[in-house]
Amino acid sequence: MSIADLQEGEKGIVLDVSNDGIPLKLIEMGCLPGIEVQLIQRAPFKDPLCININGSVLAIRENIARLIEIERL
Repeated sequence: MSIADLQEGEKGIVLDVSNDGIPLKLIEMGCLPGIEVQLIQRAPFKDPLCININGSVLAIRENIARLIEIERL
């Protein structure tokens, strides 16, 4: 499952970010295996997603969120 599969308010643990399509800036901001991520909100047309990673609130596109493998908490 990926971040894009979460419902608003749900949390997960990042399992894998090894895909080459993930921006380096996202990894630098703490999107690493073992980190907790929470989906805060979806935009009206479901893109972008507002997420909380490592205490930082970020907006990412749904296609990027689908590349980040997580385990739901």
